[in-house]
This record gives sequence, structure tokens and C-alpha cells, in this order.
Amino acid sequence: MVEKKWNFLWVSFEDCSPIHGCFGHNVAKTPNVDSFAEEACIYPNAFACTGVCAPSRAAIITGMYPTSIGAQHMRTTHTDPHLPELPTPYNALPPAQVKCFTEYLRASGYYCSNNSKTDYQFEVPITAWDDCSNTGHWRNRYSKDQPFFAVFNPTNTHESGSWESVDIELRVDPLEVPVPPLFPDTPRVRESIAKTYTQMSIADDRFGELVDQLKEDGLYESTIIIHWSDHGPWPRGKRWVYDTGIKVPFIVRIPGELDAGTQDHRLISTVDLGPTLLSLAGLPVPIHMEGKAFLGKYQTPEREFTYHSRDRYDTCYDQVRAVRSKRYKFITNSFPDLPRAVWLPFRNKHPIMRELLDLEAKGDLPENQRSLFETPRPVAEFYDLEQDPWEMNNIIDQPDHQSLIEEHKEALKGWQKVSDPYRDIDESTMVNNWYPEGKVAKTANPLFFVFGNGNYCEKPLTGIHRIEGPLMGQIVCSTEGASLQFRLSDLKNKSNSHWSIYKGFIPLERGIYKIEIQAQRIGFEASECVELNLEIY
Repeated sequence: MVEKKWNFLWVSFEDCSPIHGCFGHNVAKTPNVDSFAEEACIYPNAFACTGVCAPSRAAIITGMYPTSIGAQHMRTTHTDPHLPELPTPYNALPPAQVKCFTEYLRASGYYCSNNSKTDYQFEVPITAWDDCSNTGHWRNRYSKDQPFFAVFNPTNTHESGSWESVDIELRVDPLEVPVPPLFPDTPRVRESIAKTYTQMSIADDRFGELVDQLKEDGLYESTIIIHWSDHGPWPRGKRWVYDTGIKVPFIVRIPGELDAGTQDHRLISTVDLGPTLLSLAGLPVPIHMEGKAFLGKYQTPEREFTYHSRDRYDTCYDQVRAVRSKRYKFITNSFPDLPRAVWLPFRNKHPIMRELLDLEAKGDLPENQRSLFETPRPVAEFYDLEQDPWEMNNIIDQPDHQSLIEEHKEALKGWQKVSDPYRDIDESTMVNNWYPEGKVAKTANPLFFVFGNGNYCEKPLTGIHRIEGPLMGQIVCSTEGASLQFRLSDLKNKSNSHWSIYKGFIPLERGIYKIEIQAQRIGFEASECVELNLEIY
């Protein structure tokens, strides 16, 4: 029996907490996601690895914690004119076996498109996507019966969409928005929150358009749809390991296989996204991946904990680690002498942050809203999230919680031994170890061999050749962990060709071909594109 080949659609909203209507927030205007959720399963306990986009997306595309692959610092590919001493720009250099999980899908025949945000902490390798552009769409796949994985990333919900400089017609009355107890209830704060809700409503429109397009194409019932966000919004949310920063919306629709209108309260981490998608596609999850498949053929047991990190974000160093169970969270601060509100100009453009800064300077900020300015901050924090969902009451010293604290502390230590290898290494040392003297390695040019009819892969082919067939082609690259792709053009029949992931021997029937091969490892420059012409008679 042939296994069903699902299509996949991901729609991610940036910088969003689960404040949609379907999560019980009656102020939100998200009718399209809410309607979709009635046919899907909601995961109320889904959490990002980090509270900021690039490290979070590095985890999502690789199935590895950002701390494991050197992607834990925010904005590695940018420079700051005020901080020339930072070791930026650089690409994270993961271990050789780490790849973008989309390569495994492409190798199995999927058309993979991304429209179009990446932000992976490394240059997107040439093998990651069939199409990564603002026109990427499943409708562009090579044949109508080809299964697809399509990603869409409406970016309007990014925190910058709530800045005071943004002129937008509000869809939500600022007087109706709920103000978290973390913030002062002022017109400036309410206006910014109303913009967040409005931007979510605009992104919801886009979500509805994509679902309508699936239905128009007759693909709605054969497509698994997953809606998620990379992290949460707002100060003390975004960039932080508090739930306001890491708790994200997560909704999955699998026609006929997941009960409609249900909730699954398992702990989910966004590092699980890639492994779960491979599992749903019927593909085994590579052993090196740290994420856990929570659905599909290769589903693993339920998580007991999720793990979270914060390091240098843009301009200033920090190091925070956290472990979360369903009810409790344990946090460690490696730099307790620093206030939480380290110097970060981009964050300081946010109206809520500006309100906090202005009130703190005047001495008018209430004590229970001063956590960003607290100095010294605690070495460790522990929260009962059931009793204290905003994490305002640190109970680390309460005697009746010490056994729970120890349990979470030991879980975090165990995770750090495996998944936090750079925690005691300066960023500059880490980067210099990867790129001595700043030199970026180039992926070696791949070689093309053939075997069959007396040919046994003894010498690579270059240039023009005429060989008796049929034959099999093989591609080799001396760069460890390099991903390989090829394009085989039938010159005789003038057939269209496209780049494919090399996954094994290539059948070469009689004909006249142009063969192009290229290789790239994450963190390396791509190889040259090697071309040869081959007539097989």
C-alpha cells in the first residue's frame, strides 16, 4: 500500500503571542484563523526556543537548538557602527551533519517554497529551497501532482509595526485592549497594543487568502496546515524567556486525522517543527536533530520540559537559560549584575519600552512594573505559572518548592551538557575558531563520475564526453557535510530541467545531456557551478 503524500502549508505570524480569538481573546479580530481552528487542533502549550527571531528561526530550519549550532547570539550577519569590536558579521557554522530540514523533503520529491523571510543566522544554502523569494508559491511547482511544502511569513506583525512612526488605521479600540500588569495603563501603551492587534488582523486576512487559494486549487483536503509564530511581542516578552516572549500560537489541521475543534495540551517546542514535518511526510528524522516529532509516523514520547536561551541580542551581552514544565519555570541569570534593560537601541524604539523608560527616569514607575530595571537581578528565578502567569512573583526561596526547583535545575543541567556547548566560550573565540583570521571556507567543487559499460568511477568527468550507455552518475564533494544539487538538461529533446537534491546514483539513459552540479555546506561559500556535456549512445 502506497503511503499518502501530504502537502504542507506553514503560515507564521511574527512576534505574536496566542492572543487570537480562538485562544479565548475576545478583543482580537482574527476570523480566518478562528474559523480554521474550528477544523483543527490547538496546542496551548507551544513555546519558542528563544524570544527573538533569528536564533528561533535557526532552530526551526535545522531542528537544532540555536545554542547547539552557534546561532544563539542575535544578529550575527549585521554590524553596528558603534560596536566595531563585535565579531560580526559572520554566519553560524553548525556541525557538518546539520542541514536545513527542507533538503530531506526536496530529496524525497517535495517542491519547497518560502515566501520569503529566512533570518537563519546563516546565508541560506543553495540547496534549502526550490524557490525562496517574494513570489514563492506552491502554484509554481514543477508539476501539478508534485507534493509541496510552502511557507508564508506575513511580516507586518513584527514589533516595528507597532511603533509610533507607523500610521495605520486601527481595527481595535485602544480603550478595549487588555493591558498586561507588566505595563502602565497609559494611552501610549494602549495605542501600541491596539496596533499589535490590528497588525494581527491584517495578517489574518492574508491567512484567509492562502486558505482560499488552497480550496480554489482543490488542495485543501490534501494539505496539512500549521500556523505558528517565532516568538512573542512587547518588552519583557520579545527577547526574553518569560512566557510573554516564548509562548506562541500553534494550530495544526490534518484532514481526517486530527479531531476538529480540539486541544492537545502536550508541551511543544518550535525546535520540534522540522522533525514533526518530516515525520508527517513519512520520512525518518535524522538522528542528530534535537527536536522531537510530536505527530506522524515517527512520533516520539511527550516532552517533559522545553528549554530556552538568551545571549547577545544586537548590542549587549547577556546569558539566560530556562527550563519549563507545564506548570513551572526555572531561570538562571549568568550576569545578575546587569539590569534586564541592557542597552538595545532597536528595542528602545518600541512605544511601550519608551513609556517604561520615561516613567522610570521620572521615578513614576510602580515597583511591580520595574523588573526590567531591577539591579541586581536574581541569580535564579522560579515561577508557578498556574498561579502567576505573568511571572511577577519569584518563589525561588520558598522552602516548599525546593524539590521542584532541584528537579528543574537538574533537567536544565542535563540539557546544557548536550545542547549548550558554547556557553563558556566568548563569541569572538567561537567565531575565530570557525573562521581563523576571518577567512570563510569555500565548499569544494563537486566531481561527477559515471559507471557502467566498463566505467567504474575511476576519474571525474569534465568538459565534453561521448560514452556508450546506459550509465549511472555519481556526485562527490570533499567538503564534509556539503549538500549537493544537480540539474540534468536533455539537449536532444529540449526538456525543461530544474535543480534537484542529489540523493544517490543518477540513471543516465541514452541521450545528449548538459549536467550542472554544485555544492554548499552551511557557513561555507557555495562551490562553483561545474558543467559538463555528455552524449550517451
